[in-house]
Amino acid sequence: MNLAVRDVRYNIGRFLLTAVGLGLLLMIVMGMGGIYAGIVADATLLVDQVESDLWIVQRDTRGPFAELSRLPSSVEDRARAVPGVADARRFVTHTIQRNHRGKPLRMTIVGLAWPGDRGAWLPITAGRSLAQGHYEIVADQTLGLAVGDRLKLGKDEYRVVGIVNNMLSSGGDGIAFMTVSDAQAVQFDAVGEATRLERAARRNRAGQDDLGLVQPGLLERASRPASAIPALGPPMVSAVLVTLKPGVDADEVRATMEGWADATVYTSDEQRELLLRGPVDRARRQIGLFRVLLVAISAIIMSLILYTMTLDKLHDIALLKLMGARDRMILGLVMQEAFLLGAIAYVLAYFIGERLFPFFPRRVIVTGDMLIWLAIAVAVICIIGSSLGIWKAMRIQPNEVLS
Repeated sequence: MNLAVRDVRYNIGRFLLTAVGLGLLLMIVMGMGGIYAGIVADATLLVDQVESDLWIVQRDTRGPFAELSRLPSSVEDRARAVPGVADARRFVTHTIQRNHRGKPLRMTIVGLAWPGDRGAWLPITAGRSLAQGHYEIVADQTLGLAVGDRLKLGKDEYRVVGIVNNMLSSGGDGIAFMTVSDAQAVQFDAVGEATRLERAARRNRAGQDDLGLVQPGLLERASRPASAIPALGPPMVSAVLVTLKPGVDADEVRATMEGWADATVYTSDEQRELLLRGPVDRARRQIGLFRVLLVAISAIIMSLILYTMTLDKLHDIALLKLMGARDRMILGLVMQEAFLLGAIAYVLAYFIGERLFPFFPRRVIVTGDMLIWLAIAVAVICIIGSSLGIWKAMRIQPNEVLS
């Protein structure tokens, strides 16, 4: 006859209710760990997915994800001319928020270097990758868009041609992929009145300059679109991604590019580390602190629960001792109930989390290692939590049965 099982059956309602409450608490601990893993995965997603050996960014900046980076498009041609470089392509990223169907739509736009990069590497779940150089978008499913939807961005209308899964930015926003030229058009879009005022201000500045007074023809050029003025370069890009030839020493190629006065070069591993120590560092530390606090709270709550359960059995434990039961049997009673409570709570936490986590605003990634870690933590909590109840049970004297 197992005393722990008999005691649980006698108080089955209260025991299961306690297990459910503890299971919800463990689910939150599991969810915190999953959110932590999701933040790391989202932050490093593009760095891991984009096949690039080197990242060329604006001088003395930390790259397109950690902070604003602006590079002239000509850096792409410069990079291709460096010995050992197999390919170089432009990269543009920025975040926008628009109204779509009466609701705010926030997304991170990533520009692909068309036609070399059509987005064939994207995890497309519906539709296709980019097939033309303009007016097509591949969007993450969290944006709520469907294949065939049309989205007004700037002065142009873009059609959703593909849907991808789990392509999120470090801020948790869904990513929309389009060509670099379209991404730049959205990024530098301005209303017509702002464009007219800028051209008028440009003409006014040229008219006040000596060169403008000597050559009046320059005033007419100053009134043209910026793309038609030779002195003004094309729109800037966020970075240039470099792929090296097989067997080439990355340090040598990097040393050559580091000599450029307008650029800083990082490897993919360095760019990943900058992300983890930059934009998402505080969020990671805060989630980690919450995990530690919740584990400690779980241990305290379980200790109090087991202590209360032991107090309810003081008369029974005293009677068992009076009948000659050894301390080992009493110890087994408390420990078995503790581990049974922890096991039921752990199973409930897992299955409830599996149903609820997909509805969380941020991606929750529960890995096998995390489940093993939580199982070990629950076992330790059961041992620590039952110690208070064991201490109380061991102090009970047989004659207390008469009290």
